[in-house]
This record gives sequence, structure tokens and C-alpha cells, in this order.
Amino acid sequence: MNNKIFPIIVISFFIFIFFIFFKGLNNSNTYKPSDNENKIIPKFSAYTFFDNKLVYSDNIFNQKKFYLLNIWSSWCLPCREEHPLIMNLKENSKIEIIGLNYKDKDKNAKKFINDLGNPYSKILLDEDGTKAIEWGAYGVPETFLIFENKIIKKYIGPLNSELILEIESFVK
Repeated sequence: MNNKIFPIIVISFFIFIFFIFFKGLNNSNTYKPSDNENKIIPKFSAYTFFDNKLVYSDNIFNQKKFYLLNIWSSWCLPCREEHPLIMNLKENSKIEIIGLNYKDKDKNAKKFINDLGNPYSKILLDEDGTKAIEWGAYGVPETFLIFENKIIKKYIGPLNSELILEIESFVK
């Protein structure tokens, strides 16, 4: 009798362990920011890039115009790739481009801007990455199109020519 019960207990144990692992694979605990489109922008304060003054989001995104918040960093290669496109978008007077410098060293960020140009009307600092998380960002680069304090569109990853055309069509 014991010879028949032992294999059944061992098989039941392995089935139980397999079931737990299988359920664990299907239940991901990965951080996934919520979809922010058509949501009001988060209220925050940040220090400015060049003069280290404390500013509040209410004072930045206060006009009835389009804003583009671009989260970037000097160590981010896709940020370098999209930078010339953002420089060209700067010529569009219907949109104001705000930069959020993400987890960067001051010296490297300033070299990035000096070497590649500054498309931003304001650059804000996010030294610990918490402001990007408040916006629901996965990482860098990410870009948010904003109108009347609402996020119209979120772009994950580097902007390309097609996305720039899409942004310009929103702004018309």
C-alpha cells in the first residue's frame, strides 16, 4: 500500500509545483505606467537647467498653446538620434518645447546641448527620475504633446520623421 501512495504523493507534489510556477509566469509584476493620453498633466516643481531656479508646472504649462515635453539624457543614444528632428520642430512657432533632463550629470548634459544645439525654451532637471515616473514614462526618450494642461499624445522612444509630421498635424 505504501508503495502505491508514495508515487501518487510525489506526482501530486510536482503537479502542484508546476501549477504555481505556471501561474507565476502569467502574473507579471513588471512596472507599467498607465496610459496618460487625455489626462491632466501632473503638478510638480523642478529646478531649471541653466540657472538652477525652482519653477512650478503651473507657471510653465499655463497658456492655451501646444507644448511638447521631451524627456532626454546625454547618455541616451536614441535621444541623440531624435535631437536634429526636435531642433527642426523648434522653428514651429505654434509649439513650445520643454526638456526634462533625466538622471544626467550636469557637465554631460551641458556638453550635449552645447554640441547639438538647444531646441528647448526651458530645460528642467530630474536628477532622481521621479518626475518622469509622475508623467508615466518608461525611460528615455519619451515625449508628451500637451494642450490646455492635458496630454494629447504620448510618444515612447525616439521621435522620427513620421511622428514629427503627426505632431505638426495636431498643432495646425
